Amino acid sequence: MNMIKFPIALSLIMMTSACVSLGTAEAPPAFLVLTPQISTDTDTINSSNAADSVVVLIPDVPRRIDTNRVPVQISDSSIAYIQGAFWSDKPAKLMQELIAETITASNGTLVLDVAQSSGLAKNKISGTLSRFGIDEKELAAIVRYDAIKINADGMIEKRRFEARRDMSIIDATEAGEALNEAANEVAIAIANWIK
Repeated sequence: MNMIKFPIALSLIMMTSACVSLGTAEAPPAFLVLTPQISTDTDTINSSNAADSVVVLIPDVPRRIDTNRVPVQISDSSIAYIQGAFWSDKPAKLMQELIAETITASNGTLVLDVAQSSGLAKNKISGTLSRFGIDEKELAAIVRYDAIKINADGMIEKRRFEARRDMSIIDATEAGEALNEAANEVAIAIANWIK
């Protein structure tokens, strides 16, 4: 009885392995990242009470950019994705980290995440990363962030930040460089806004 079950089980496993790819697909040659143009020096100490610190929240994003791929707007009603271009993380998380680092480096402000602030931080930056990709018609990388600033006194402000970088060709390398430059311009503008 056991000898009959083993060949059947083995054949099922072999049939399954023929249908499922177990890590044989090629990984992309490199992942794209956002690199801060302004960063904190080693051994820099930022201190503040929790209430005066700033929390940068992960921005909301539309579904078309809630992915590790780089979108290209090819018409008013359609998008495509650049072949071979993949972010190391989703753009919302990368942008949050870039803004937090830029604020810390340029303002000397203590920036914490939600858990670190224990809910005591009164200053918050949130918003919507509504564009983070390439426009084929304009041949440009576009980053648009609709930011919301909540101050310790309860005052709320909303402001749109946008940066563009012209491109000569739409490919993974140039898209990554152009989006990194545009994202840094937006992050620096947000850091200056909250000073």
